[in-house]
Amino acid sequence: MTDLFLKLITQREQNLPFVLYVKPHSERIVGLFQQNDHLYFLEDFKAKGFVFAPFDGSLIPIIPQNQSEVYVEKIQATDYILSGNPTAVTDEVAKADFEKLVQKGVDAIAAGQFGKVVLSRKEIVPLSQWDLEVMFKKMIALYPSAFRYCFFHPKIGLWMGATPEQLLKVNQKELQTVALAGTQTASESQKVVWHDKEIEEQHFVSEFIIAGLEQEVSAMTVSSPYSAKAGHLWHIKTDITATLKSQKALGKVIAILHPTPAVCGLPKDKAKAFILEHEGYDREYYSGFLGELNIDLATFRTNVSDLYVNLRCMKVRPHAAELFVGCGITQSSIPADEFAETVHKSMTMKKVLN
Repeated sequence: MTDLFLKLITQREQNLPFVLYVKPHSERIVGLFQQNDHLYFLEDFKAKGFVFAPFDGSLIPIIPQNQSEVYVEKIQATDYILSGNPTAVTDEVAKADFEKLVQKGVDAIAAGQFGKVVLSRKEIVPLSQWDLEVMFKKMIALYPSAFRYCFFHPKIGLWMGATPEQLLKVNQKELQTVALAGTQTASESQKVVWHDKEIEEQHFVSEFIIAGLEQEVSAMTVSSPYSAKAGHLWHIKTDITATLKSQKALGKVIAILHPTPAVCGLPKDKAKAFILEHEGYDREYYSGFLGELNIDLATFRTNVSDLYVNLRCMKVRPHAAELFVGCGITQSSIPADEFAETVHKSMTMKKVLN
C-alpha cells in the first residue's frame, strides 16, 4: 500500500476531511488531507484549495491548501482491476415518476415558460460492503478521460464521481471552458449520428456560455461542435477559449457559468425555479462544481484554477450509494427516452460499485 493510501486510512480513522482526485488523462493522484474537522467556506475567489460547490446555494465549501497536507503519487497501473458490467434493472415506479416529471417539463416548455430544463433523479443502490480504495482505483481505471474524485467531510458526507465536463480552466488570465450536451451510448461503430433534439440542446448551452462571457473576457475563440467520448457515452462538445479582462473577473465568470444550461436549463433562473419546485429531492452537490482554485496542487503553481461540473457522481453511505442522474429536456423530448438516458448514465457509477 502506498503512502497516499496509508494516509487515507489514518484520515478516515480520525474522521477528518480529505479529497483524492485524478485529472483527465493524468498519471498522478493528488490527495489533500485537512488537519482539522472545521467546515471552511469560500469567502472570496482569492483563496487556494479544493472547492466543492452545491447546485443551489451561495456557501461553497473548501478544503484550504494552507490547512492541509498534500500527497502526489504516480498511478501504478497493475493495482487497478476491472470487473464485469452491471445488469440494468428497471424500477417501474421510478420510471413512471420520472416520465411524469419529464412530461411536466415538456408541457412547461410548450407553454413558453423556458426553452430548456435539465431534470434529474436519485437512485439508491444497496451496499452490503465496500472498500473505498478498491472503488477509487476501479474508477480511475474505467474512466481515464474524466475528472475522477473522492471527497469527504464529516459535515457533508462521502462523494465520488467521474465527470466528463469541465466548468472552466484558468492559467493566469487565459481561460478555457466547454459547452457539453447531448448523450448517446457508445457502440462498436465509431460513427455517431446526432438527432435534432441533441443538436438543439447543445446549441442552447453554447450560446448561453458565449453570451455570458462576452462582458468579462476578450479574444474569445469558439470551436465547431464535435463528438466526444466519455466512458461508454458520447456527447456533443464545443471548446471555448478566451482571456479574462482581470483576475477579479474569475468570481464573476464562475457565477455566470454555474449552474450551466447543461445541468439547469435556459433561461437559467426560470429553469432553476422549476427544478426546485418539481424534482422532489435535494440535489445537494450533484450538478454543482468542484476542483482546484488558484493553485495546481501537484506542482504548487499559483493563479491556476481547474474546475469541473459534478456529474456522474454518487454519495456513499454505510449501507447504500445514492446515484444522481439527469438529462436535458427540450420541447421534442420523449419521456421514455429520457428515462432510458438516465439509466445509461447510472451505469457510470454502477460499474464502480460492481
